[in-house]
Amino acid sequence: MNKITSFTIDHIRLVPGIYVSRKDTVSGAVITTFDIRMTSPNDEPVMNTAEVHTIEHLGATFLRNHGEYKDRVIYFGPMGCRTGFYLLLAGDYASSDIVPLMKEMFSFIASYEGEVPGASARDCGNYLDMNLPMAKYLAKRFIENVLTDIQDSQLYYPE
Repeated sequence: MNKITSFTIDHIRLVPGIYVSRKDTVSGAVITTFDIRMTSPNDEPVMNTAEVHTIEHLGATFLRNHGEYKDRVIYFGPMGCRTGFYLLLAGDYASSDIVPLMKEMFSFIASYEGEVPGASARDCGNYLDMNLPMAKYLAKRFIENVLTDIQDSQLYYPE
């Protein structure tokens, strides 16, 4: 079997950032998949499931209610390796196109107070696995270390 594209990226040289992972055409429409890489793969600890789950709930809620992007959001969810998230948007985008959206989303998460949307037995299959304080910490860290002064090396996969 051939490796899928995401397994051909040099994860040893990959740094936290926002990357276009792939572009697919479905019924004539382009779907852009973004790699929102929050931690340095194989270099620093991965995120625990509780904070990943919380970021997923808050991020998906934010994106699906966003005035400009809500009708373009196909999916937002975690990577199995727990180093980041995938965001799929309808449209043909570059990584730099969504930096303002990611700043908004991670600022929303970093400052969120209250009950996490969907964090109930009725609404979620594992609602007890949430950690809002750590999700807020990681969102703030991503803003400070990546989004505030994002460089080209954090927008394009390493060659």
